Amino acid sequence: QAYFKNKLKLALIGQSLFGQEVYSHLRKEGHRVVGVFTVPDKDGKTDPLALAAEKDGTPVFKFPRWRVKGKTIKEVAEAYKSVGAELNVLPFCTQFIPMDVIDSPKYGSIIYHPSILPRHRGASAINWTLIMGDKKAGFSVFWADDGLDTGPILLQRSCDVESNDTVDALYNRFLFPEGIKAMVEAVQLIADGKAPRIPQPEEGATYEGIQKKENAEISWDQSAEVLHNWIRGHDKVPGAWTEINGQMVTLYGSSLLKSSVPPGEPLEIKGATKPGLVTKNGLVLFGNDGKALVVRNLQFEDGRMIPASQYFSAGETSVVELTAEEVKVAETIKVIWAGILSNVPVIKDSTDFFKSGASSMDVVRLIEEIRQKCGGLQLQNEDVYMATKFEDFIQKVVRKLRGEEPEAELVVDYVSKEVNEMTVKMPHQCFINGQFTDADDGKTYDTINPTDGSIICKVSYASLVDVDKAVAAAKDAFENGKWGRMNARERGRLMYRLADLLEENQEELATIEALDSGAVYTLALKTHIGMSVQTFRYFAGWCDKIQGSTIPINQARPNRNLTFTKKEPLGVCAIIIPWNYPLMMLAWKSAACLAAGNTLVLKPAQVTPLTALKFAELSVKAGFPKGVINIIPGSGGIAGQRLSEHPDIRKLGFTGSTAIGKQIMKSCAVSNLKKVSLELGGKSPLIIFNDCELDKAVRMGMGAVFFNKGENCIAAGRLFVEEAIHDEFVTRVVEEIKKMKIGDPLDRSTDHGPQNHKAHLEKLLQYCEAGVKEGATLVYGGRQVQRPGFFMEPTVFTDVEDHMYLAKEESFGPIMVISKFQNGDIDGVLKRANNTEYGLASGVFTRDINKAMYVSEKLEAGTVFVNTYNKTDVAAPFGGVKQSGFGKDLGK
Repeated sequence: QAYFKNKLKLALIGQSLFGQEVYSHLRKEGHRVVGVFTVPDKDGKTDPLALAAEKDGTPVFKFPRWRVKGKTIKEVAEAYKSVGAELNVLPFCTQFIPMDVIDSPKYGSIIYHPSILPRHRGASAINWTLIMGDKKAGFSVFWADDGLDTGPILLQRSCDVESNDTVDALYNRFLFPEGIKAMVEAVQLIADGKAPRIPQPEEGATYEGIQKKENAEISWDQSAEVLHNWIRGHDKVPGAWTEINGQMVTLYGSSLLKSSVPPGEPLEIKGATKPGLVTKNGLVLFGNDGKALVVRNLQFEDGRMIPASQYFSAGETSVVELTAEEVKVAETIKVIWAGILSNVPVIKDSTDFFKSGASSMDVVRLIEEIRQKCGGLQLQNEDVYMATKFEDFIQKVVRKLRGEEPEAELVVDYVSKEVNEMTVKMPHQCFINGQFTDADDGKTYDTINPTDGSIICKVSYASLVDVDKAVAAAKDAFENGKWGRMNARERGRLMYRLADLLEENQEELATIEALDSGAVYTLALKTHIGMSVQTFRYFAGWCDKIQGSTIPINQARPNRNLTFTKKEPLGVCAIIIPWNYPLMMLAWKSAACLAAGNTLVLKPAQVTPLTALKFAELSVKAGFPKGVINIIPGSGGIAGQRLSEHPDIRKLGFTGSTAIGKQIMKSCAVSNLKKVSLELGGKSPLIIFNDCELDKAVRMGMGAVFFNKGENCIAAGRLFVEEAIHDEFVTRVVEEIKKMKIGDPLDRSTDHGPQNHKAHLEKLLQYCEAGVKEGATLVYGGRQVQRPGFFMEPTVFTDVEDHMYLAKEESFGPIMVISKFQNGDIDGVLKRANNTEYGLASGVFTRDINKAMYVSEKLEAGTVFVNTYNKTDVAAPFGGVKQSGFGKDLGK
């Protein structure tokens, strides 16, 4: 009774998939749809709303029109009144509904409109939102009256318009999903007696007629932004066009050119003051303000569509003969076409998908059905638009299956900066299936330079859709692409080539690392980039040396049975890396992943995405097939969580905090029991005995804490210094700190750069405050450096007792935590050192080899450094115990 309280009898008047979804959701909410009034079947094809209603047994009426010469048709009015509706709901209606029908029900009629009324009334409102360059889009649900979109407003919803949004992008991202919810909400507000009626003002109201093809010609004497808005506002229908070489050419896929104009071949365009340029990125066009835009696709009068970059090279392609297996695929696709084009009696080679009545929603259905029924074959929307006839479409599919489709040239929308005596060119979009692309919903975020707090650039903020696309691309590359068929030695060759490219571009990569993470440039060259190069070279050598074994078995005779094992790749692997060594952590995990023959989807840390995206660019230059490497910048809560839950991922490697590692492990177990390797938090103890070489202990002890600004997973989180040398050790450490140069990481003389990001700096300052409050002695530092950026003074605490916060928690910053231990108390200090939930690394300084071996054996950690620290190598396995995680990076 509670569920059906305040529910209405509804008449749905409209059509399309949107109408179908509104119909289904209203029924789920308990409202009774007493009649559906929609358009007649077109070319034998039933509208989706009618299909759904007929399936449910809801009365369906298909009227070609509702009135003649301004008067309502009597039979239509009688049929309508027979259902006894209390409210008319018009989710998407192209017919003119008479006012006596609109006003007939008890509660009248409500209509959905794709505009924030009164702005842009009429049937092309969403187009005009883009054409006029509006920064906000949205929709209204309003009460119908005898005007055109002038009735009172019931509710409205708005969204931001991104710079390269098209009608389709806005519709798919916001107007469609949120519009369905809003229509259902509006009906319930009426049922509950809470629906407002807000009069529309006349101020700001505009009305532009429906755009027709003849009205969509481009007028060239305008700014680049106005031209871009005109083209994207008409994409895909009716299509903005211009005249090139005497024929009408329609332009699709416009975006503003933010980087420098690439080289290209001039193309004369009628009416344009400056020729266009056919470049590898597409057709570059110029506004009267000197700025430029680039168009991705061109369509000719005969319906043929080509990539704009191929304007001068587009010609006839040879027809390939199909194998028996490919004939089966073609027959399967023919059945899919027949299911979509139900109005076409027989699918022939000459059948044109769109001329037979298919819509853009049918494109999505076609691609998804082919993926399900043809072994996961991944197609793009453009594949359909560029091969609309059945025979052409089959040829395109077969070439894709054979790997003969020409690879699209990599288009990179760089952000360029003149810095460090070079031009640094940084990709900033998601990298999915071999191409850089904006996030599906167009969202971006700022990545910040920690040296001065300035914005480096806007980076794509991956959505759940982007994660799923990346995983699907990686899965297809593993199961159907060249990568899965490639022999191990060839795989190694590609990895060696990638290592060479990393080395060739090391100065640019190190500069990007300094800009994005605050790494000191000289350290970035040696460690961040240098070890990344070593890692790829090391694992490239493993590619053809991964072997199984033969095993003697009891049943070997008389039939000479043999048992042997094989090492096989898992499939799609997900990698989630931290922000302290952005490229090096990528290399540690992805090189091994690729060497074993897996494909990967990698999420860099949200605050340091840029070297990962530059790595993606270099992987294409190295020759990696598309889909093998995918990079999705964004948040851990969205993209990272989806990776841990995704059913098509077979292993996840994560480096980060213990708390997040636990959440990831839980999600991996619940989703599909995917394998996991975790490198988590640390509180690594460093024990310094009084018989050590003190100069070395001071120098390396400082490195153990302050290396990479303390943003180091194996950093010595707590130093235990024997009583006899404690005071001298502290004095000498402070003297050395005072000599350290804090400053711009690109300055070659800088010792200590900024912390990675503002939130981390604030956390470190709070860490120091907690130490002082608990009674530890702040010997040096503990403050933010008074200069722009996120700089922290190297800090030293002494008198740290075992119960204190400083003794238990990891700082992940340049904070040396020193505790004294009694002379000769080896077992006592070992007990204190092991009294932590972590076990990543540890160290001991002593000249006594027996003591060194005894302590090494007793320390509970994945790595023990003896009379050194921070000495990792690509051939040595690296990983922790206890709550520092499990699984190893590096080594065999």
